[in-house]
Amino acid sequence: MKNIKIAFMCVAAVVAGTVGANAQKYDNGLIDKSVAVVGEEMIKISSMEEEIKFMRANGMLSDKNVRCELLEQMIVSKIFLMQARVDSLNVNNDMVESSLNARLDQVRTQLGGDEEVEKTFGKPVYKLRQEWRKSLQEQSLTQQMQQKVASDIPEMTPYDVKNFIATTDAEDLPLVPAQYRLSQICIYPDREAAAVEVKEKLLSIRSRIMNGEKFSTLARIYSQDPGSARKGGELGMASKTIFWSEFSDAAMALKPHMVSQIVETPDGFHIIEVLEKKGDMFNARHILLKPEYTSEDREKAFGTLDSLRNEINAGNITFQMAARFFSQDPVTRTNGGQMADPNTGSSYFEKDQLKPADFVAIANLKEGEISEPIESQDNEGRGNLVYKIIRVDKILPAHPATFDDDYDLMQNAAKEKLSREAIDKFIENKIESTYIILDPLFADCDFNHKGLAEKVVK
Repeated sequence: MKNIKIAFMCVAAVVAGTVGANAQKYDNGLIDKSVAVVGEEMIKISSMEEEIKFMRANGMLSDKNVRCELLEQMIVSKIFLMQARVDSLNVNNDMVESSLNARLDQVRTQLGGDEEVEKTFGKPVYKLRQEWRKSLQEQSLTQQMQQKVASDIPEMTPYDVKNFIATTDAEDLPLVPAQYRLSQICIYPDREAAAVEVKEKLLSIRSRIMNGEKFSTLARIYSQDPGSARKGGELGMASKTIFWSEFSDAAMALKPHMVSQIVETPDGFHIIEVLEKKGDMFNARHILLKPEYTSEDREKAFGTLDSLRNEINAGNITFQMAARFFSQDPVTRTNGGQMADPNTGSSYFEKDQLKPADFVAIANLKEGEISEPIESQDNEGRGNLVYKIIRVDKILPAHPATFDDDYDLMQNAAKEKLSREAIDKFIENKIESTYIILDPLFADCDFNHKGLAEKVVK
């Protein structure tokens, strides 16, 4: 579906690992019982099975093989939780509430509403909210304690970094991928004319619906959202929070079977028919049309960009000056066209950070060379069509990280290694010193922390 605002955040951290190698099998109909005691904390089969249900509800692979690793993750979480309480760490309640709402919205959307959630989990939503809040509060403390253990290692000195390099196999040292510093000049097609055209088409479709034609039939014919078009434009019961706000606001304002006026989102232009509303959830149909641009737009933009490229190569104008005067990208034009990663602010890009069209354009260029005009996308919303030329300002070739050239990377790698070792040592010491009992049901598990195998009741 094209109009979901963001991918859901996975909040079930206790099930984040890969599936364990050995299967742990037991009858899912078994009466609830404690399968592990960790200090004063207990882990029940019901708690494990609820995590499995959450995984299934979100399309995550889960079968009985996952239970060994799930139990180990839960035990480790309990160990960190107990130490967090000893150290009087505080819960980040804002983060907990945000994660709780995201988790509930995710499950409600995946399953199709509160009734299906309650049927799947066997308890009312308010009870799930209480239980999940407690679980996320514990998760907050666990994460803070893990970060505390990792941060207690001493600062890395140059001597420590050199020692890390000397004691690490060459193939295990970081590899620095090729990086590119780039500048661009962008020209947009005539957005206003294209928007007017698509709105007129949507108004015509809406008029046909109001005159008796079926919304679902026209959605199958015209909608440019392939995920919903084949279902007559139907999106399914979902939380309003997963859509662009413009879309959800318009849908929530409609009465069932009313058809909206044209709604614009970063995906394009929509008309919406609400089928059902329950609280802050709704099921709606929509028809999505996106602005389409003509070959004349492309030819005009390519002509301008090609002329600018020739003038720059002839030395009649600098790339920076041409970008400031002619580029229509508001972000890069003020910097003389220099591109930066919107997420990190870095002026260097790895291959995977570039849009496919951009990388194809510069893949065979040398430093200082300028690409032919290309079609690409900008960074607004889901990406609008843009025409551009790109100059390769600098190339940092791929190479094994070295002490002299990549000290920060080596320092971070050394610190990460020590942090992992500190966390593993903390867990191993706590497993040895903490009162832990595991049910014989898990005797065949191949735990990562071998000390757990000794805690299984014989």
